[in-house]
Amino acid sequence: MILRTPVSVQLYRAANTLLFVLGPELRGNDCRGGGCGCVVAFPRFESHKDKESDFLTLCQKLKVTDEVCDRAWRIWETVLASGDIVPDTNVKHWGVCLFIAGTDLNTMTFTFSELQKNINVNVAYFFNLLKKTDVNMDIVSTKVNTAVSRLENKYDVHLALYQRFERTCTKIYMEAPDVQENLDTDSKSIIRSCWILFLLAKGKVLQMEDDLVISFQLLLCVLEYFIKLSPPALLKGPFKAAVNGLNQPTQTRTSRRNQGRNARPAPKPAETDLWVMEALCKENECNVDEVKNVYLTSFMPFLDSSGLSGSQGIPEVEVFSKQYEELYLKNKDIDARLFLDNDETLQPAKIDMLELERTPRKNHFEDEIVGIPPQTPVRAAMNSIQQLKVILNSASDKPSENLKRYFSNCTVNPSEDVAQRVECLGRAFSDRFALAVGQGCTEIGSQRFTLGIRLYYRVMESMVKSEEERLSVQNFRQVSSKLLNNNAFHTSLLACALEVVTATYGWSPFKSGSTSETDLSFPWILDVFELRAFDFYKVIESFIKVEPSLKRDMIKHLERCEHRIMESIAWRSDSALFELLKQSKEQEGHVDHAEPPSTLNLPLQHNHTAADLYLSPVRSSWKKASSINGSMPQTADNQTAPLAQSQQPPPKTQKSTSLSLFYKKVYRLAYMRLDMLCSHLLKGQPELEPIIWTLFQHTLQNEYELMRDRHLDQIMMSAMYAICKVKNVDLRFKTIVTAYKNLPNTNQETFKRVLIREGQYDSIIVFYNLVFMQKLKTNILQYASTRPPTLSPIPHIPCSPYKFPNSPLKVPGSNNIYISPMMSPTKMTPRTRILVSIGESFGSSEKFHKINQMVSSSERTLKRGLDMSSAPKPLKRLRFDTEGQDEADSSKPTGESKFQQKLAEMTSTRTRMQEQKLKDVADALKRDEK
Repeated sequence: MILRTPVSVQLYRAANTLLFVLGPELRGNDCRGGGCGCVVAFPRFESHKDKESDFLTLCQKLKVTDEVCDRAWRIWETVLASGDIVPDTNVKHWGVCLFIAGTDLNTMTFTFSELQKNINVNVAYFFNLLKKTDVNMDIVSTKVNTAVSRLENKYDVHLALYQRFERTCTKIYMEAPDVQENLDTDSKSIIRSCWILFLLAKGKVLQMEDDLVISFQLLLCVLEYFIKLSPPALLKGPFKAAVNGLNQPTQTRTSRRNQGRNARPAPKPAETDLWVMEALCKENECNVDEVKNVYLTSFMPFLDSSGLSGSQGIPEVEVFSKQYEELYLKNKDIDARLFLDNDETLQPAKIDMLELERTPRKNHFEDEIVGIPPQTPVRAAMNSIQQLKVILNSASDKPSENLKRYFSNCTVNPSEDVAQRVECLGRAFSDRFALAVGQGCTEIGSQRFTLGIRLYYRVMESMVKSEEERLSVQNFRQVSSKLLNNNAFHTSLLACALEVVTATYGWSPFKSGSTSETDLSFPWILDVFELRAFDFYKVIESFIKVEPSLKRDMIKHLERCEHRIMESIAWRSDSALFELLKQSKEQEGHVDHAEPPSTLNLPLQHNHTAADLYLSPVRSSWKKASSINGSMPQTADNQTAPLAQSQQPPPKTQKSTSLSLFYKKVYRLAYMRLDMLCSHLLKGQPELEPIIWTLFQHTLQNEYELMRDRHLDQIMMSAMYAICKVKNVDLRFKTIVTAYKNLPNTNQETFKRVLIREGQYDSIIVFYNLVFMQKLKTNILQYASTRPPTLSPIPHIPCSPYKFPNSPLKVPGSNNIYISPMMSPTKMTPRTRILVSIGESFGSSEKFHKINQMVSSSERTLKRGLDMSSAPKPLKRLRFDTEGQDEADSSKPTGESKFQQKLAEMTSTRTRMQEQKLKDVADALKRDEK
C-alpha cells in the first residue's frame, strides 16, 4: 500500500489550487473527451481526500474527470478487498480500474497507448490483469468486454501485419550504408513513411478494424506505391527488375548511373503495368486480381483525396503522420506507429510462438489432435483463400448442364426463380458488405459473392445427385421438384456457401476459439438474407456431407454455427421453432417433438438429407416404389406450393423430421456442455450429474418457453444450481460461472445479461430466483423426496459426424511418423464413474424447509411486483456472496452429515439407475425384434 506523506499532500494541494486559480489558459484545452474548459479534467484534491496521492497523480496525467476518478477508486477498493493483489502492482491495477471506469461512463480522456505508457505495461499484461480484476464477476461489464475484444482484435491484426511488413521490407530494400550514403533518402525512412501511410489509409478506407485479408491487400498496394517511388539503387532483386521493367534487357552500369540517384516520379493512375504488384503478390502468395481490385476501388481514391496521386517523390512523413494521429486520438486506442520503434507496450508476450501454436486451446475431449497451423496469421489466411480458389476454379457461376437437366425435369422449372433470387440476394450482399467493410468495397463484395455462387451451384448439384441415387425414379422427380422449388432451401444453401467464403477470408489463428465477432461473422449472413436460423440449420449437415473438399477448419466452423443456432439463435421470439412446437402440441395434445427417452442413449443417425428436413415430416414413404397419389402431407416446414388434393383419406399427421432431429441434436449438445461443467465442479459428486441432466432435459422438453430469447447454458447453470441446493451441496453461482468461463465458446454476457421479462435483463442469479425457480419449484423439490422423478437416459455422445477419427494423424515436422487415434486415453462414461465414486453429504430436512421459506418469500415479492406493474429491481452489483452466503439462499450451510443418510441416498440413486438401465435395454431389444 502506497501512503501519502504530508509533503506530497501539500505539494499536490498547492499545484492543484494553482491550476484551478489560473484557469484553462494554463491547464490547456485538450481534455480529449472531457468536455470544454477542462475544469473537470483534473480531480481536485478537496473532493478526493480518501484516495492515494499517487493514484490522483495518475488521474491528473490522464486528465480524467471526477466521476471517472471516483468510479475507478471504488473498483480498486473492491479489488483490494479480494486480497489477490501482487505487491508493487498498485499503479498497474489503478490503470485497469481507470480504463474500466472511463469505458463504462463514456468519458475516455486518454488513449489506450497513453494509459499503457503511464502504467508501464504491454498489451498482453494489461488484458490479463483486467481479467483478474473481475473478482466478483460484476466489475467488467459487457460494454467493457466488448471494448477489450475490439482492442485485442485490432492489436492482433496490426501485430500480424507489421511482422509481415518487416519481413517483406527486408526482401525489398537494401540496408548497406555504402549504397545509401549518396542518396537523398534511405530505406529506413521509406519504410517508416510506408507504414504510417498504410495506417492512415487503413483508418480512412476500412471500417472493419480487424479484417486481416483486405488490410494486408491494402498494405501491398501501399508497398507497391513506395517501391515505384524509391530509388532503384535501394531495391533488391525482383523488385529492382520490376521497377526497371520486367523482362527488359539488363541495364548497363552507365545507364543505371544516368538513371540518377533521385526518386522516381509517382505512377499515374492509368498506368497499366503490374510488374511490381505481381512481384509482391508472388512473394506473399496473394491473388493479384484481388489486390488490383483493392488498388483501384480503395487505394487510388485515397491517394486522390490525400493529394498524393501526382506526387513526384517520397511524400513527407510528417504530414500524414499528423493526420493519422488525429484518427488515433479520436479512436482512443492503439498508436500503431510505435511498432516502428519496437515500443515495449506493443511487444507480444515473451512466449515461444511455436510453443504457443502447439498449445491446444479450449477444446472438448472429443476433438482430435490437429497439425500445427502455419507460423504466421497472414500466411494462414492466404493459404486458406488459395485452397478455396483451387476448389472453385473449375466451377461456374451459372448452373451446369447437368443441373439444368435437373431443373427441366421438375414439375415446375425453377430456373427463372433461381436466377432472380441470385440476382436479388447478390445486390443485398454487396450493399451490406460495403456498409460493413467500407463504401469503396462494393466490388470486393461482388467478387466474394461470385465465389459463393460457384460453391452454391456445385453443392446443389451434388445434393440433387445424391437424392437421385437413393430414390426411385418416380419419387426422385417428386422430391427434386419440391426441393428445387423451395425458397427456404435455396436461400439457406446460398447463405451456407457464402458463410464458407466469408469465414475463409475472415479466418486467422489468433481468433481460433475466441468469442469475439467481426461485422461479417455469423449470423451476419442470416440478417443480410432475412433468413430464419431454424431453416439455415437444416442445410448444414447435408452441405458438409456432399462437399468433401471442405477443410477441417471450415467444417469446425460450420459445426460451431450449428451449435450457436441450437444454443440461442433458434430460440429467439421470431423463430419458426416456436410455431412448430405450438403445432406439435395442438396436434398431439401434448409436446411430442422429442425423441422417446429410451432412444437418447442410442447413437444419432446422421443419414438425413436436405430433402428430409425441408420437405418434412418424414422420408420413409419416399423410399418405397409407390406413394399415395405421389403426394406428401404438409407441415410448417414445407414452404412449397400446395399439392394436389388426394382422393384417398388424408394420412395421419406425422412428426416433423426437422423438429425431431433438432431436439436430438440439442439434447446431445446440452449434455456435452453439462458434462464438461460437471467435470470442473462435481468430480467428487458424480451421482449428481444424471440428476441435473434429468431436470435440464425436462425443462427443454416441457418448459421450452423458458428458452425464449435465452441461452441453453443459462438453463444448464440454473439446473445445476437448483439440484445442488436441493441436495445440500455447497455450490454457489460465483463458483459455477467461474468454471463456466473456462468452457469453450463462452461469453460473459451469458451469465451477466439474462432476460427476466420483456425488456428487462439482469444477472443469472436474478433469473434463477424470479423465473427459473418460480416455474420449476415443484419439480425441483421432487428430487428431495423419497420418490424422485425417473432419471433421463444419458445421451449418446459420439465424435463429430463431420470428422474421420480413424485416420492416422501425421506428427507435425516429421516425414513418416503417424499417431493412431486409438492411442488417446479413454474416458469413463458417467454411468461407469458413478459406480466407483462417493458423494458429499446431502444435508438434513431442515434445509428443505428453509428453501421453501425462501421460495415462498420470493414468490410473494414477485406477485407484489406484478401487482404494482413494476419490473423487479436489478442488482446494483452482481454480488454472488454476502458474508459467506449466496444471494439465492438466506440460510447458512449446516455442514451436518450422517453416514446412514449418505448410504441410503447413494443406494436409492444407484438402484434407480440400474432399473432405468435395464428398462432401456429391454426397450431397445423390443425395437430390434420389431
